[in-house]
Amino acid sequence: MTSLVIVDSGSANLSSVYKAARMVSLNPTVTDDPRVIARADALIFPGVGSFDHAASKLSGKGLQEVLLLAIEKDRPFLGICLGMQLLLPASEESFETGQSGRGLAAIGGLVKKFPSGLPVPHVGWNRAKPIDGSLLFRDLEEGAYFYFTHSYYAEPDREEVILAKTEYGFSFTSAVNRGNVYGVQFHPEKSGPAGLRLLANFGKIIADPQ
Repeated sequence: MTSLVIVDSGSANLSSVYKAARMVSLNPTVTDDPRVIARADALIFPGVGSFDHAASKLSGKGLQEVLLLAIEKDRPFLGICLGMQLLLPASEESFETGQSGRGLAAIGGLVKKFPSGLPVPHVGWNRAKPIDGSLLFRDLEEGAYFYFTHSYYAEPDREEVILAKTEYGFSFTSAVNRGNVYGVQFHPEKSGPAGLRLLANFGKIIADPQ
């Protein structure tokens, strides 16, 4: 049986992600045990809050190494919200706080703060418009609505990893993909039927990774 782990990074609302995964017939285990995570066939990596705090938690729990190993082996991986941002190497938030939080650097680029003049955080329902016909967005309405809450956004350094974009004063990246590694800026677990469909699609990717 394929094992799916929801990573307990110490910086996420795990219960809602777990319940949503169960609603689409996924059977995840929630853990922060590096040994269990290292053996998992697939990972969901949710996160909320500060980039620096989450990066520090990952390091303190010994999770960076096992997450990087899963990414290197191209196991199905879904980063959610801050979990997507942590796929990048660094955040402008670190520049402001004077800290040096290090992301996983699975995808090149920088996490940036929304420009001044835009209400921050960006909270509520907004459209995510896929760039191509990725399986993650299959059978979803074109420009389906998802629930967002964030003050920073990922800016990848390569166009080919951008999976979807969202308009909020300008067009920003709201989903990324490299191999079997995916990230979404929105919260599928809070996004009703569209979010559940996306999680079900991730289940299909787990069952048949490319």
